[in-house]
Amino acid sequence: MYYVYIVECADGTYYTGYTTDIERRVEEHNRGEGAKYTRGRLPVKPVYQEEFKTKSQAMKREDEIKHLTRSEKENLINKSSFNQNN
Repeated sequence: MYYVYIVECADGTYYTGYTTDIERRVEEHNRGEGAKYTRGRLPVKPVYQEEFKTKSQAMKREDEIKHLTRSEKENLINKSSFNQNN
């Protein structure tokens, strides 16, 4: 399975990515081995995820989320059962 995820950075900004293992990826971000964007904004915490069967589907959704406004991302996060469970 592939996952699209949003993490909230220490400065309150959001970063969106895709992976096959969210826990591992968040750990990589927090070790400074993740995306360049998150390296100066540590620590990060996961706030949203979606699951996909193919890499292509996940990448397409990642791109869609990256083009959302901050307000639209917050609405997505707030409506998510993932956020309510963490």
